[in-house]
Amino acid sequence: MTLLDYFKTKKKPNTASMAKERLQIIVAHQRGERDAPDYFPQMKQEIIDVIRKYVQIDTDQISVQLDQNDDRLSVLELNVTLPEK
Repeated sequence: MTLLDYFKTKKKPNTASMAKERLQIIVAHQRGERDAPDYFPQMKQEIIDVIRKYVQIDTDQISVQLDQNDDRLSVLELNVTLPEK
């Protein structure tokens, strides 16, 4: 790195590349929901309601995923960002 490189402004990310990355995230999320059982959305909402009964959190602080490794094994993953207090 030269001294002049330090003073050059860094380029902002390309809008098209940011949009592409966001679209990839959305598509991956929808693919995961497509394979989920019919009861999954209701179960997810009920879990969120129980957590909210005890802790005030926003929906964006909760991530619920269902991974199905094979026909006999399903893993429910729940990630909650709890407030500091």
